[in-house]
Amino acid sequence: MRLHRNLVYTTIDSLNAIFNEGEYADKVVARALKKDKRWGSHDRKFVAETIYEIVRWKRLYSEIADVKEPFDREDIWRVFAVWAVLRGYPIPDWRQLEGTPERKIKGRFDELSKNRVYRESIPDWMDELGVKELGEEKWSKEIAAQNQPAKVILRVNTLKTTKEALRAILMDLDIETEFLKEQPDALVLKERANVFLTDAFKQGFFEVQDANSQLVAHFLDVKPGMRVVDTCAGAGGKALHMASLMENKGQLIAMDLYESKLKQLKIRAKRNGAFNIEYKIIDSTKVIKKLQEKADRVLIDAPCSGLGVLKRNPDAKWKLQPEFIDNIKKVQAEVLESYSRIVKPGGKLVYATCSVLPSENQEQVEKFLKTENGKKFTFIKDQKILASESGFDGFYMALLQRNL
Repeated sequence: MRLHRNLVYTTIDSLNAIFNEGEYADKVVARALKKDKRWGSHDRKFVAETIYEIVRWKRLYSEIADVKEPFDREDIWRVFAVWAVLRGYPIPDWRQLEGTPERKIKGRFDELSKNRVYRESIPDWMDELGVKELGEEKWSKEIAAQNQPAKVILRVNTLKTTKEALRAILMDLDIETEFLKEQPDALVLKERANVFLTDAFKQGFFEVQDANSQLVAHFLDVKPGMRVVDTCAGAGGKALHMASLMENKGQLIAMDLYESKLKQLKIRAKRNGAFNIEYKIIDSTKVIKKLQEKADRVLIDAPCSGLGVLKRNPDAKWKLQPEFIDNIKKVQAEVLESYSRIVKPGGKLVYATCSVLPSENQEQVEKFLKTENGKKFTFIKDQKILASESGFDGFYMALLQRNL
């Protein structure tokens, strides 16, 4: 087990882009993996996992390295040295790693690990908010779970294949998967693999989608022939799942504020063979008014803090600010008030977030039900899913029915 100079240099360059230039980790990693065509899967795995690990543990590692932001290149090397020592790599005889204090690093790690904000590598304000909303014990378990790397979950596209058939196709490529008990369309990869390079992906046999995110379409109870509206469709993971459950029958309207996201969804839908999707940019209130009381089912996958998906977006720990969470709660209340008007009498609505904070979840639903518009709805059920209990993303969804 040794460090290779070209892989480490790429890692350092990538960390500089994330920490100092504000770039998103997933975009930086994707770019880094294309840097050298000679790299094998082991090399790419090292680069991707090392970048994500150092981003995930930034506060802990920078405290051990005794460096503060903004980091210069020497600081990033010191942070990297901490990672290497704690992962058990022999420190090579390179100029940038000269004098790495291995014993001191291990001692500081043991000392700082007694304090949760360092042990879980989170900002003070986030720790305080987590304790306030979930309580000391539940938050401790949840943030520890959120620091575990995310598993790769596939959602089988039932418009084109079955779970059993896809599993066999992947097995022939030496990609082993497992079924999930309560997830009819999910396959879990036993080991990480670049599934996007497979013919099965290019033919639209599956999408990558977290297990708990896959619960939403079933929770909304969509059926073939319905008119369904996904009001915050984004790039469309849940819309595509609903299209498959609708068997391409009926109408699925995918809406978003951003045309670029809907363009991505169009590409994905074509690959998936989903032909019952209509695309609408929300560029004025008229778009919502035209659909008033027209939909059998409405999904509001509301913008949120993302505090349920830190395991797959570790850089969000450092990008999020408390003011953003305050503002997003106002947006959540507004979209719930506005988009709920699309549901026709007898129809159903799901309000969902990828947050674990009650103030973004059940408390938003409770407030909505007390409003003039909210009184037209009956609360049916909700699910509060924590990463610490499910092993997957933290998630919330509430099912409401419009009164006749």
